[in-house]
Amino acid sequence: MQLIGVDFTSVPRRAKPITVAYGTADGALLTIEGLVEYPDWSSYEAWLSQPGEWIGAFDFPFGLSRELVQQLGWPLQWAPLVRHCATLTRHELRDTFKAFCDARPAGNKFAHRVTDGPAGSSPSMKWVNPPVAYMFHEGARRLLDAGVTVPGLHQGDPHRIALEGYPGLVARMVTRASYKSDERSKQTPERRAARLEIVKALESGTHPMGVQVRLRPALRKRLIEDGMADWLDAVLCTVTAAWAAQRPDYGLPAEIDPVEGWTAGAAHGARDAAA
Repeated sequence: MQLIGVDFTSVPRRAKPITVAYGTADGALLTIEGLVEYPDWSSYEAWLSQPGEWIGAFDFPFGLSRELVQQLGWPLQWAPLVRHCATLTRHELRDTFKAFCDARPAGNKFAHRVTDGPAGSSPSMKWVNPPVAYMFHEGARRLLDAGVTVPGLHQGDPHRIALEGYPGLVARMVTRASYKSDERSKQTPERRAARLEIVKALESGTHPMGVQVRLRPALRKRLIEDGMADWLDAVLCTVTAAWAAQRPDYGLPAEIDPVEGWTAGAAHGARDAAA
């Protein structure tokens, strides 16, 4: 069984590709075997659609807030909802979400999913800083088109399991310090120190998920020195996949809202990330 972590972008390009980390696990020991970059949709889609046997954690929201979807009158099941959103242009999606926010009081503009609290994630309808709405728009439809299984949301190929991951959730288990920036001027020594702290915790397994990561020296250096942390985020997602692979139902809640989905590793009652 291969374990996969995907650092996603809604606008893949050579300067900012979709980055996929691959690994295998022996119990709680995860060996990262390589990383591949996909600079365009065609290469990413070709990889995602090919046969295989893997559990992967993908860094984008799989669903939308039930409150939002109900108010808009959109489908209340995952596959029809994703298909509906795929008919909208990015501009139409933004305008729809902006109109929803504009009609709400200050301090309560965005509708949140239940998982946003324990995951510490931005609302999936947010279109700026970060533009996770566009990531949902581009990412969820491609999971559906590829025919993978999304536990709790969609039954597809039982050998390819896609989980919603969030590298920031894993990173915050080690440090609350900021560890990355896409702006070169903000790629500071302090952020490098935070990446080093994260990498050391992964290597030792001294973090709540308990997965110990084995890295090649060249890869280890890249994870520490890359100020954008795209490769590190892909590895953090692979850690989530390895953690989920060791648990019944991938460590997910017994019931998942078929509109919202759930972030793997986010605490929910007794079965939390430290379990």
